[in-house]
Amino acid sequence: MSETNTPASTFTSITATGNDSVTLADKIKKYKTKEFIDFLRKEENLKLSETIIKILEKEEVNGHDFFKTNKEDFCSIGLALGPATRLADFAKECKEKKLRAFFLYKSLKEVLAIYGISSDGMETIPLFSPQTHEVQDSNKYFKHCIENILFRMKNYGSLVLDNLEFMRNEYVLTILHTALHIAGDVVSKEFNMRPEYEIIGDKSCE
Repeated sequence: MSETNTPASTFTSITATGNDSVTLADKIKKYKTKEFIDFLRKEENLKLSETIIKILEKEEVNGHDFFKTNKEDFCSIGLALGPATRLADFAKECKEKKLRAFFLYKSLKEVLAIYGISSDGMETIPLFSPQTHEVQDSNKYFKHCIENILFRMKNYGSLVLDNLEFMRNEYVLTILHTALHIAGDVVSKEFNMRPEYEIIGDKSCE
């Protein structure tokens, strides 16, 4: 007989629109002029000179204005064709670039406020006591998990400290999927895993 822990309550990721359609443009539109100018300064790929930055600052362009402005508008306020084109293209890219749920928020305080917690630190997040549930040896998911692990061990052998990480991960994934199915039955909910991939290196900036 085995035991597994399940949380007393479950949470669903929340986006501002209720789906995954939040874009970088939605975030930038909230910027006031100073915030928007600071944002552009950090975008090294735009290669904007301080002269260009000063013009945008003088015209008091904010995040909302940026997406109402086209290449011709940028040229009309004194920008050269090059930076005007780059800014217009960048605006289009921002409208297409999707953000993950909490990227829209500027601080932890804003995220915590969604859950009714007035704080800007993690120390005030209340802890919960997980409920313990017995898992019978006859549970179909548990039996499948054991069979799967034994099947893999015939090829990989027992887990030891010098096993390759991907081999260890295969065992971990088997146990994780089993736990999700068992927990889903216990709380009468369906759980889904959404793997996230991170690109590291120069390609991540393109």
